[in-house]
Amino acid sequence: MRLTTKTEYGLVCLIHLARHSSSNPVQVVTIKNMVEAEHYSETYVAKILNRLKRAGIVKPHHGNQGGYTLGKNASEITLREIIEALEGTTFEVFCQPKIRSEIVCNHFNLCGISPVWSRTKELLDEFYSSVTLEMMAKNNFAPTQKERHR
Repeated sequence: MRLTTKTEYGLVCLIHLARHSSSNPVQVVTIKNMVEAEHYSETYVAKILNRLKRAGIVKPHHGNQGGYTLGKNASEITLREIIEALEGTTFEVFCQPKIRSEIVCNHFNLCGISPVWSRTKELLDEFYSSVTLEMMAKNNFAPTQKERHR
């Protein structure tokens, strides 16, 4: 599994939006405001925000006071939803039937790896579904019992 800069930049921008969405009224944030501190490309961030818009994660505001806000509460947006909007999937299991037709695998019938990759995806999806944008924006990520005892 390898997440690209789309996800990294997207998360940074979403955290920025989440931190500005707690004000009343909600503050509309421009792309320029989002990229200045991080020195990201405005064009690249615009493409990322467009993907997030299609997924309903952000909402564009047009005109002089234009920019972006979150499409819903930060507490309702999961890390899984963000990754899937930007990457397509959290973890690609190459042995899945829709992908398998595009690759050649001589060991499919005897493979012991496929169940491991499938379980990895299940665990990642479960974990990413438990992490919200609000948690990341507030830097309020509590480790699980297992993680505390490592």
